[in-house]
Amino acid sequence: MRTIKNSSSHVHFSGHETFPLRQMWLKKAFDQADAGGRVPKAAFTDENAIAAFGVGKNMVSSIRHWAMACDILRDTCEDSNFFEISPIANEILRDGGLDPYAENPSTAWHAHWLLAGKGTRSTTWRWLFNHVTSPTFTRQELEAPLEGFARKIDPKKRISSSTLSRDLETCLRSYAPRFAGGSPEDFAEPLLGELGLLQEVHKGQYAFRRGPKATLHDGLFAYALLDYWESSAQGLSSMAFEAISYGEGSPGRVFKLDEDSVAERLMALSDLTDGYLMWTDTAGLRQVHKQSGDSDKLRSELIGRAYD
Repeated sequence: MRTIKNSSSHVHFSGHETFPLRQMWLKKAFDQADAGGRVPKAAFTDENAIAAFGVGKNMVSSIRHWAMACDILRDTCEDSNFFEISPIANEILRDGGLDPYAENPSTAWHAHWLLAGKGTRSTTWRWLFNHVTSPTFTRQELEAPLEGFARKIDPKKRISSSTLSRDLETCLRSYAPRFAGGSPEDFAEPLLGELGLLQEVHKGQYAFRRGPKATLHDGLFAYALLDYWESSAQGLSSMAFEAISYGEGSPGRVFKLDEDSVAERLMALSDLTDGYLMWTDTAGLRQVHKQSGDSDKLRSELIGRAYD
């Protein structure tokens, strides 16, 4: 699950077959890999796929989508017939790894960060968590603004209103699953549902839950901050508190943290990163300073610490 820069000229609203990401689906995709860390693309399409994954055909397609959106699978293999397993996915999901059964909250937070913070294959996720500011909202109220957002990014791409509606519904159910009606699959808890980021306050009406997030590890927060820094302020040695709290794609906004929670986590950065990141508050100027060094190596270490 690498750093993925959000594409400013591409939108993606399908692939999940309307199924929210389930707890074991990333592991199911990972387990298709051979000893060299390659997954045959045919594993998701051949006649044995349903038996191999233990789910229906559409769910197999959904598993492939989520594994790519969460950077478990990368379409970067020299042999175009294969996907590659990402290095961090291998650290987390291999047997004996950090969290092979996706039970640790850090796995869900990491997936959320990739979907809503990066959004390479999840435009609705990134848009919802970065652009929607209403106290409450319904799916219907979001459809027109999302369509306008998509048209600005990619004016040439034709996207049907039904596609946007299904994507929004899937996104909302990913965080606030419905518990009445529907198929038995609707009762299966989505991986992201445990994060407490979104709640259904009335039937069909939703609201974000802003504030401290007890299950968000400081290591994962610091990882996300470095990720955000790389994509939005590369080359700069300092970042303002306001950018970290409210900038588009920032940890504060994507994780729905209040100012006090962000400040508390920033104060812990120096000890957590051995001085690589340092919080200062001088004459009302609140900033994080970054030392020179290997940011990629530290990000990898911080992911490991997020599972302590």
